[in-house]
Parts: sequence; C-alpha cells; structure tokens
Amino acid sequence: MIVFDLKCTQTHVFEAWFGSSADYEDQRTRGLLACPICGDADIAKAVMAPNIPAKSNRASAAPTAAPDPKALMAALAQVQAKMLEGSKWVGMSFADKARAMHAGEETTAPIHGKASLAEAKALIEDGIPVAPLPLPVIPPDQRN
Repeated sequence: MIVFDLKCTQTHVFEAWFGSSADYEDQRTRGLLACPICGDADIAKAVMAPNIPAKSNRASAAPTAAPDPKALMAALAQVQAKMLEGSKWVGMSFADKARAMHAGEETTAPIHGKASLAEAKALIEDGIPVAPLPLPVIPPDQRN
C-alpha cells in the first residue's frame, strides 16, 4: 500500500491509500477520485515530505506494533456511522435525488444510497458533489 496527499482545485488537501502508483494513476484517469470535502473531481498529488529511512549506522528505534486490522475497521465503521447520522437512505434513486436537489427541484438534505459507476461519473461531471462511502451500507429494510 502507498499513501498520497492529494489536492483538488479548491486547494483541499486529503490523504488517500492506493495499492501502487499505477493504481492511483488508473483511478485518476478514469475519474474515480473526488475531493471528500467539496466533491471536485480534478485531483492531483499534493507536495508531501518523503519518507527517508534512518542511516544504517544509527541505532534503530524499537519496532512499533502493527495496528490491529479489526480495530481499524471498527473505527472506520464508527466514523462512517457518524457521517450517516441524519442522512436518509434513498436506495437506487440516489442519482435522481442528488440531481433534483442540485437543480433546486427538491429541498437539499443529506442522503445516501446506491448509484452505478456511470451514474456517479455523470454526477461528478455535472458538478454535483458526491463521494463514495468506504464501507457497504445495509439498507434499512434489510437489517435484522
């Protein structure tokens, strides 16, 4: 995994993880990246400090324990749940609702739902701020 600092044209800087530099380039050229703050799809790498290892003749610091993947996923799930508080599930009508709100045909409100890749790209191309959620969402009618 590799982490990059990314920046949109509105100068919002955010961090994103990729499998490789090629994965970043592929997602960028396919228009799959968007600023999580403003939804801008014009994304570039931001200036970041390089990770330079210590000299080999220096005593190394004690190794740190690797983060617990289950704890990281639980923390991510908590953050997503907090983000979705007050947001309404609109299912497959997400793209239509987002477009109607953007056009002023419906009252603006936080919503989440499902959209195809083509629908998401069209929303971004039309300047409608959307962002993918990091974890899948179980629709309210399918919860136990």
